[in-house]
Amino acid sequence: MQQDVDIGALPTEMKRGAVGLWEAVFQSFSFVGPAGDVAILLVGTAAFALGATPLAVLIAWALYGLWMVVPIEFSKRIVNSGSFYAYSAQGLGGGGGVLALWYWMGENLTGPAFGVLGLSGFIYLLSTTLSKTGWVWIPIAVATLAFGVILSYRGIRPSLQYTQWTGFLEIAFLVIGALVIVIKVGPHNSLAPFTLGPLHGAFSPLFLGVVFSVLDFTGLGTATTISEEVKHSRKLVSRAIFIAWILSGVALIFPSYALTVGWGVHAMSSYASSPDPGLIVFRRYLGNFGWILLILFTINSYLNYMVAKVNAVSRIWYSAGRDGVLFERLSRIHPVFKTPYQTTLFFFVVILVIDVVAGLILGPTEAGIWLLTIAGVSIIAVHIVANTALTVYMAKAKVFNFLTHGLVPSVATIIGGIVIWYSIYPVPKGPVGVAVLVAIAWLLVGLGVAYVIYQRQRERLKMAGLSREG
Repeated sequence: MQQDVDIGALPTEMKRGAVGLWEAVFQSFSFVGPAGDVAILLVGTAAFALGATPLAVLIAWALYGLWMVVPIEFSKRIVNSGSFYAYSAQGLGGGGGVLALWYWMGENLTGPAFGVLGLSGFIYLLSTTLSKTGWVWIPIAVATLAFGVILSYRGIRPSLQYTQWTGFLEIAFLVIGALVIVIKVGPHNSLAPFTLGPLHGAFSPLFLGVVFSVLDFTGLGTATTISEEVKHSRKLVSRAIFIAWILSGVALIFPSYALTVGWGVHAMSSYASSPDPGLIVFRRYLGNFGWILLILFTINSYLNYMVAKVNAVSRIWYSAGRDGVLFERLSRIHPVFKTPYQTTLFFFVVILVIDVVAGLILGPTEAGIWLLTIAGVSIIAVHIVANTALTVYMAKAKVFNFLTHGLVPSVATIIGGIVIWYSIYPVPKGPVGVAVLVAIAWLLVGLGVAYVIYQRQRERLKMAGLSREG
């Protein structure tokens, strides 16, 4: 069924074989930003799961593993930087590809707030002096975004070499730090955090904690966006996604347990109300040295995320432009660095405007939450489209496996629908509620956009998402 496009003679394409397995691993892993989760972001999970926070993280990690079946299975057959856009185009036809692209753009335009505005909010936590200025977050936001854009612009290999080595150090630090905490806690260690005991058997708050934790693993499938540049892509990209998923579990599940027992299993309600509980626990058990290292790794975690984000989005948009769907005028490759530099620069301008304007209106922290709410709903919608595409594609290719191509994608879609439902109903009050309505409007508009583009470009869309073999 799948046609391959021979790109060997096309000088405008990205460089084949530029990176290997481990660069691909950290393209995916960097989206998790585990140090940032450990330092402050697990408070969202803890607010509901309380002392069962490690159980919520464990379940979320396992559930997200179901979502990874789609990119793993597709990457074995389709090599295309468009990733879920390309997969959906091949599985559901051009209209399905446009729909997946539109939904992913909803996340592409709002998800960068995690790094651009998130790092500003984190630094504000460390300095009340800076937070009172009301403007220092702007240069921090610009610098964070520029860091990712510059590294990505200058080549896939140097950008991912940076995330690879700093990512390895980040994992090692979090695991060692968690081990020190667990040892010092001593007799207060127990299996209670992996049971419903801290919640007195209540399942509902655990599930809400899982909803928040699922979003911590978003992005683990983005090794697919650099598939055209990975050596032996059909074999290594799927392996990279699986390894990144394993590493994300190591970097978050064990540390979440250490934070829970370090703070106190039955005192986690106060953990959830603290602005920087992870930093407090690390300082309590590892002293100022451990506290400073967590700060440094958290800052680097945001920077790694930004690099991986620019790499992924610029290639998704480039793939769509190359197919003539959207961004057609931005589908050029840098003659020296072999990167999609036009979509990279366009991304820089658009994201800077969106995040700065939102930050000026709501403040950097509130704006980050507002934009990430839209991102969360949008990315789940992308997964739902791609899940369906996998089932249809494999059935057409006559290689259908009931478990991996039917049951697992269907279960993942149901889970995604449940997560969206609990995220939007009842509609939250205040700015977050507005963000929810904007996200739903974006999804609905996408149906119309997909229909219009499909009607206008039906012939061209037949070639969308083809495998790009070197």
